[in-house]
Amino acid sequence: MTDKSKQTPLVDLRNISISFGGIKAVDGVSLDLYPGEVVGLLGHNGAGKSTLSKILSGAYEADSGEIWINGKRADIRSPRDARDHNIETIYQTLALADNLDAASNLFLGRELVNRWGMVDDSRMESETRKIMARLNPNFKKLKEPVSALSGGQRQSVAIARAVYFNARILIMDEPTAALGVHETAMVADLIKELKSQGLGIFLISHDTREMMELCDRVSVMKNGQLIGTENVADVTEDDILSMIIMGKNPRAEVA
Repeated sequence: MTDKSKQTPLVDLRNISISFGGIKAVDGVSLDLYPGEVVGLLGHNGAGKSTLSKILSGAYEADSGEIWINGKRADIRSPRDARDHNIETIYQTLALADNLDAASNLFLGRELVNRWGMVDDSRMESETRKIMARLNPNFKKLKEPVSALSGGQRQSVAIARAVYFNARILIMDEPTAALGVHETAMVADLIKELKSQGLGIFLISHDTREMMELCDRVSVMKNGQLIGTENVADVTEDDILSMIIMGKNPRAEVA
């Protein structure tokens, strides 16, 4: 990784809080994310990690705190605002139309049209081939409905859609859940490729081993609070599990 001291964070979340029915789902959390970095968000269900990501993606509006994107304060109140800041979210459900092929899904709601205002299927297919060649050269099933694709291939389509529309910040929610070993490896390769292209990725997962392999840093949340953020190179899987279960950062206590 490059020297962060000389970089501006892609994302800088400062003291973010949100409450639902008097309960603080996220309580004063600060996180940052740099270009070409993967930061893992870990914690039990209800820890606040998904809620925090939904604030960044515009699905929720924080009660307090600030979001800074590329060194400038950002006003993110909707998913459209997030996309305007080149933030894309790939949810576990992927939000794909099963009956449509890869190209139709990639451009769903943002179809390319020709000079007569008609949907330009051939151009969309050509553009899909280009982006797939860059992300997943083994992807060949452009004509088949995505319902016929494997889990890893479906992830490829969802990721390609985000990258094609200039995402610089990706939020990935449990991208390998319910995938087999081969499919998980395919998604891991995609994440590494995106990282090499300078994207920043927030990766939400319950899989600590996956986090150790894919992430540069991990941030652990519990009961809406940030327990700590650590460089993966400096901690063991047991350290992370301890933070998740006990809600304490043993490294911070030692320091």
